[in-house]
Amino acid sequence: MKLIWGIFKRDICHATRNVIAVIVSMGLVVVPALYAWFNIAASWDPYGNTKALKVAVANTDKGYKSELVPVRINVGETIISTLRANDQLDWQFVGRDKAIDGVKSGDYYAAIVIPKQFSADMMTLFSTNIKHAQLKYYLNEKINPIAPHITDQGATTVVNTIDKTFAKTIAQVGLDLASNVLRYSKSPQMAQYMENLNSNLNTMVSTLTGASQQVASYSQLLGSANDIVDSTNQLLQSTTVAGKQAKNTLKQGKSGATSLTAAGKSITSSVNTALNQASSALDAVANKADKAFDALGKDSAEAAQQLKTLSDQVAESQSVYDTYLASLQHMRTSVEQLPDSDKAKQPLLDAIDREITLLTAAQGDTQKLAQRLDNASKQITQSTASAAQSHAEIRSQITSAKQSISTVRDDYSVNVKPKIDALASSVSTLISQTGNVISQLSGTTDSLNDVTSNVGTNIASIRSTLDGIATKLNSSATTLNTLITAMNSSDNGAENSNELKSLTTSNASTLSTLISAPVALHRVAVYPIANYGSAMAPFYTILSIWVGAIILCAMLKVTISDREKAHVLGLGDTLPRIAGPSGPGNASRWGLQLRHEYFGRYTIFLLLALLQGTLVCLGDMYFLGVQANHALQFLAVGWLAALVFSNIVYTLTVSFGDIGKAIAVVLLVMQVAGSGGTFPIETLPKFFQILYPFLPFPHAIDAMHAAMAGSYGNEYLLDMVYLALFLIPSLLLGLVLRKPVIRLNNWVSRNLESTKVM
Repeated sequence: MKLIWGIFKRDICHATRNVIAVIVSMGLVVVPALYAWFNIAASWDPYGNTKALKVAVANTDKGYKSELVPVRINVGETIISTLRANDQLDWQFVGRDKAIDGVKSGDYYAAIVIPKQFSADMMTLFSTNIKHAQLKYYLNEKINPIAPHITDQGATTVVNTIDKTFAKTIAQVGLDLASNVLRYSKSPQMAQYMENLNSNLNTMVSTLTGASQQVASYSQLLGSANDIVDSTNQLLQSTTVAGKQAKNTLKQGKSGATSLTAAGKSITSSVNTALNQASSALDAVANKADKAFDALGKDSAEAAQQLKTLSDQVAESQSVYDTYLASLQHMRTSVEQLPDSDKAKQPLLDAIDREITLLTAAQGDTQKLAQRLDNASKQITQSTASAAQSHAEIRSQITSAKQSISTVRDDYSVNVKPKIDALASSVSTLISQTGNVISQLSGTTDSLNDVTSNVGTNIASIRSTLDGIATKLNSSATTLNTLITAMNSSDNGAENSNELKSLTTSNASTLSTLISAPVALHRVAVYPIANYGSAMAPFYTILSIWVGAIILCAMLKVTISDREKAHVLGLGDTLPRIAGPSGPGNASRWGLQLRHEYFGRYTIFLLLALLQGTLVCLGDMYFLGVQANHALQFLAVGWLAALVFSNIVYTLTVSFGDIGKAIAVVLLVMQVAGSGGTFPIETLPKFFQILYPFLPFPHAIDAMHAAMAGSYGNEYLLDMVYLALFLIPSLLLGLVLRKPVIRLNNWVSRNLESTKVM
């Protein structure tokens, strides 16, 4: 440490030995600060000084006038008037040719030409053929790399102004029109118009509805007629075939009528025979009953058995009545199927009904007789006292039954049989008449077939047309009805009127401005920076500190002469001969090691670098007024950057001589491009994005940003640590890796000096 301090003291003495040395030393400290201050001041507010950028504007718009818009409109003149009040750029209002030539010559950075059809294209918004109005924008990109972006912003401002003005004008016209309509809608004249309109619409609805219903009725009537025609056509077609079948049937009907007459006679005979047999059977029952009662005194059991047998026989005869009743019922069903126009139908039905009633009564008398016989057989078994009475009742019941049978027989002969004969005669007459009708009908059906088919087709076509008319009339009536309902809806009308009124009574200019630009951008700055100069200050400050380190190594010697080594060691003016050639480490046998030489000479470099960093940082804050929310942290970044950068550049120069200085310059250039100080690192080529974390500039710039505007978490401390870590490879090279290349470096130096030029 003593040797290092000794070297440092002698270097300080030499640097302050005369005025020139002091001036040069001061210059070494001030020059990097001037470099930073000039750049920061030059970029303090470049976007706030765009008023001097000349941009030409040429208006060739001829305007627009149409039947819809009878007033001539010239949007180009409106643009010119708006730009005259705009001071963002130095607008130059010239002709088209001069504007384009001025851009080419460099008199104007850009030119905006409003074409002839600009107004006409703008007004195509109200037509079916919409065209997009365009401005012609000429730009000279050769003059300056930043100017085109600024003039682009100016051109965009012009377009946005046109859009907003156009939208605002349309909105204001619409609001004024709505306000006028609202005022007119509240007038008595408008109320009378609405009342008349409502009445007329109701009349139209009634007329349309009635017409629709009438047309629909016509269609339905034609549909019914069409069904009749279709049925007639089918009937006529079937009649042709059925006519022949009817003729054959009529022949069979004639024979059937004859058979009916014969069958009537046969039935009459069968009925008379059956009834006579029933009457005779009752006579036989009466005789047997008399015999049974006569034998009662001899053998009552035998008499009872005979009576029981007679009861069973009488009961079995019920089937005869059932068969006869079924025949009469079947006959009645057949007669009911005759047409009502047949005069013989109803009398025959009445006769059959009377015959069924009488036959039912006779069947009842027979049933009572069977019951009397059965009761008598039981009574005489138990007691013979009432036998005479039972005998008399049985004789009386037999007489009643025979009388019922006789009544049925007489009624059939008097009433039923003559009507059956009359029916047969009517059937024969009907068959003959039907035969004549069928013959006439067969001749007519052929001529009617063609007529009915054509009529059916025409009716279907007319009905389809009528249905369509009815549907359209009904739809029109429904539409008008909906309109009337909407007009008469007082609640909705009042609500809409109130909303419209509140809208139109507002400030039309304010509302139209809101409509033209409904969305406003509210900019919220996170870690705000006061101005563009402050935003660029970290980059230029860090850059100047690296430049200052390079200047130090260029102006100061990094090696210690043998004379200085001898003075530090107290050996006089020169080292002993045994020290060998002049160079690093040749005084190590006397205790002056390579590390002593490295740190001894580096201390003056470090002192001047710290002075450079202090001056540039203080000048940034208090001379230029750069924003620094945390002044001590800002200074600390400058000091650490001065330490790291000076050590890196010093180590490269000590290790590789002039080649090391060249490497330091190369690193400077790489970091200017790849540090992200001017453009975001994400916008740089992939090579710089990969190299970015391994350069000291980005960490120093980020740490200075954090000191200026505020730190997120441990952002500031982490960047300071990352920056300090670059000392490790630098010291490793200067203290350890440097030894093997000392001879190589001496050899390169001798060869360069031998050229007498380098």
